Amino acid sequence: MKIAFTWPWMSRADRRTWRAARTVADLGELMARWLEGDIASRPGYEARWGPEDETLPLVPTLAALCRAGYITTGSQPGLTGLGANGGWWEQHAWIDLVVTDRALLDRLVATVDGVMLVRVHDHHRGAPAANVGPSVVATTCDGEPRMEVGARTRAIDMPRLWPGLHRDLYEEITHGWYVTVVAPTAGSGGDRLLWDLLDEVSSGRERDEPDWWTYEEPEPGECRLCGAPILHSGPYCGPACQIADQDDPAPEPRKDVS
Repeated sequence: MKIAFTWPWMSRADRRTWRAARTVADLGELMARWLEGDIASRPGYEARWGPEDETLPLVPTLAALCRAGYITTGSQPGLTGLGANGGWWEQHAWIDLVVTDRALLDRLVATVDGVMLVRVHDHHRGAPAANVGPSVVATTCDGEPRMEVGARTRAIDMPRLWPGLHRDLYEEITHGWYVTVVAPTAGSGGDRLLWDLLDEVSSGRERDEPDWWTYEEPEPGECRLCGAPILHSGPYCGPACQIADQDDPAPEPRKDVS
């Protein structure tokens, strides 16, 4: 018996849609529509797949950035907790963006620099390969690095990021600034801080307080089982205490017999 098998691919309609884009504004609008589910596929990503489930809460911020001229190409929320493999995972919130307008780049960097970890790579023709610092460990499992971000994109990888664009737009988008912004701490604290800052960037608004961007290390909490100090979100210092506490249910409250 012959079984038909078809590899997934971008539809002709989607290919025409992306090919028709001529400006960064066009591209940003299409990226926003893909994030929102209006377009099934986008260049450089698996065909007929939308954002990952963990990305869905970030879609309003990501779409607003794209429509403001910042083309987002990757991101993750800040999380901590036990993974499916039983390990303790810590994720720093981060985002990758492409910027082609110098004023937009300056606004982004001025907003997040000194608060977030920032890597800026200039891909303009003839631009020097500036020393902008090493890549950043964004995800760990049981303290071991699992993902790093912020490395310079190689020229050989550009066609894989932006296949199918009109050649003029391809030239513009591949010769801009590639920016990575990473929250300084894993978990929900850094997560909220990053997306709040990016909402300010896309909205164009300025806050009244002159020191609104100052980052303060969160006060340490205490593990509910062993009392060890913790700086990440969640009630446990690590997987051992979480497992032990779940395996040892709380005692029944003592009754007053007086």
